[in-house]
Amino acid sequence: MNYPNQTLISLKNQIVNCILCDLSKNRINAVPGTGNIHDKIILVGEAPGKNEDERGVPFVGSAGKILDKALTESGLNREDVYITNIVKCRPPNNRVPTEVEIDICINAYLKNEIKLISPKIICIMGATALKSLLGLEHLNKHRGKVLQISSNKYFVTYHPAATIYNIKLKEVFFKDIQKLAQIVKEDTSTLKDYL
Repeated sequence: MNYPNQTLISLKNQIVNCILCDLSKNRINAVPGTGNIHDKIILVGEAPGKNEDERGVPFVGSAGKILDKALTESGLNREDVYITNIVKCRPPNNRVPTEVEIDICINAYLKNEIKLISPKIICIMGATALKSLLGLEHLNKHRGKVLQISSNKYFVTYHPAATIYNIKLKEVFFKDIQKLAQIVKEDTSTLKDYL
């Protein structure tokens, strides 16, 4: 039973020491995913910000506080989920990661995180994560839906940071996280009802 944990620890060590792209040159800390690998929920954002870069932990800044509150109100906690990002190092000035940076991180790390955890559902937070993981655009078209792609199920919502800049999105984001919590509490066989 410890094998997946040991392998995930090895992957985290690779992330912390990564120099595969130029993002490694300006970071304080690489930010591997963290959280519960047994409840089978992965939340995927875009990239670490300033606070995450300083602490080496995902979603610990303003967006992280919003995410924590949304999880708590839905009956989940940070300890119930695994939280990670498309890229593991902060892009300069919080710019959107480049395609090269995204491709390197997804292929070296994110695909392995998903494989090791084998989640029931992957929650994609934000347009960059949606395009990077699934090649899809128009987040509003897919938001609040479960998408079955190959053997994985994805739930699409806004990035919590978007609710800072557009307060109208906050209520929608909180409802989405409640829906996600409801979906994962139900038997896996009923997920088809949301497709």
